[in-house]
Amino acid sequence: MNKKIIFPLLFLTLPAIANEQSWDGTVLGFEPAPKGLFGDMLGIRPILSDHGFSFHSNYLSQVAYNASGGYDDDKYTAYIDQFAFTFTQDLERWTGIPDARIEGNIVNRNHNDDLTLKRVQDPRTPNYDQTQESAGGGSITRLGWLTFARSFDERRLTWRIGMMNKVQEFDQIIPCDFQLRTQCGGKSANALVWSNWNIHTWGTTVSYKITPEVTIKTGVMEQNPQATDRSHAWSWSTKGSKGIVLPLEVESRTFVNGLPGAYNVGLLYTNAKQQDLYKDKTYHSTWFIYGGMNQQLTRHQDAPNRGLSLSLSGSYHDERSNFMNYVVSSSLRYRGLFDARPEDWVGLGVSYIELSDHFAKGQKQYNQQFGITDYHDPFFRPITSNAFNAELYYRFKPVSWLELQPDVQYWHNPGGIKQTSDAWVLGLKTVVTF
Repeated sequence: MNKKIIFPLLFLTLPAIANEQSWDGTVLGFEPAPKGLFGDMLGIRPILSDHGFSFHSNYLSQVAYNASGGYDDDKYTAYIDQFAFTFTQDLERWTGIPDARIEGNIVNRNHNDDLTLKRVQDPRTPNYDQTQESAGGGSITRLGWLTFARSFDERRLTWRIGMMNKVQEFDQIIPCDFQLRTQCGGKSANALVWSNWNIHTWGTTVSYKITPEVTIKTGVMEQNPQATDRSHAWSWSTKGSKGIVLPLEVESRTFVNGLPGAYNVGLLYTNAKQQDLYKDKTYHSTWFIYGGMNQQLTRHQDAPNRGLSLSLSGSYHDERSNFMNYVVSSSLRYRGLFDARPEDWVGLGVSYIELSDHFAKGQKQYNQQFGITDYHDPFFRPITSNAFNAELYYRFKPVSWLELQPDVQYWHNPGGIKQTSDAWVLGLKTVVTF
């Protein structure tokens, strides 16, 4: 196993430190939902809550502008947005079943105007990162998930089943606050066998609290490449399924030096057939490893929800069939850096991407087979190696329901191609909570 991916295993062995305070992930980036633009909605929201229905809805937009460099330095401003509605219907009060509930998510995405492939990186290469992490899928409304869940064994075991998404259960120790995709949450999506956020497949999962701090999670999920198709947006069909995904993750939410932290390590296995990127060979299964940590480092004495946190995440892939070999990211977040702005955030993140040697050999083989040697030939397949990306953002809240987050991104070897000049991108992320 690559040494750069072993670190999550070590973090999970850190001892929990006795602390009377309950675990609070605010400084880690997991803030409670703010009061929305419409408040109590003329009393409608409290009435729904009294009947067990809770929901959260928001609007998100992401703008990116290529200030310098990249594959195409012709200036362009790209814009994407989405509306999201996530809800939970409590069933325990009606059925008496512990923690019984229906969970759902609906996302409407628009514009699909991705600066990454239009300007920053060579469109002839796979897209390993994005200037706007929410870009993709086209202008469409999708069902992200619709599941039933309940608990057993005095609420230590939770079972979920239905049309689901991995973000409901797995790899949820790092928030998605940056605009770069490699800095958005953990690295489990790099397996390329399941999807993030607004795309559902059939599945069932089980999580069990071994101790109050440590949870083990597993399940069986459908591996369906057609799940991203428009025709699947609201479908419960398994048409296109190629196999199953078997995830196994251990997560620890504990205290280190009296400060909250979250740690995880995960393993994926799928029996879906995989094509070698270099050899004329098919594999009947593949594997994937991911892990990470997110630890609060400092705390203001007079404001426990202000302070500095550090996150690390990584993934190691079967480079025979995955165009990435490994990806490692690190980020620093500070909530309430200035006394006058206690709810503002500043974040700095960096990522290193090592691309598959099998993929590079496959590209070379194609060029040699057809006698293509000129990089500028549209049929030439660029040879990828590695890349480095970084982002710095500042997020401020003029009012409780509005977040404005300007950022600057630096791309070294965009797309992992040395012939592409380094790029600087300016961005703006806006979130309106209703």
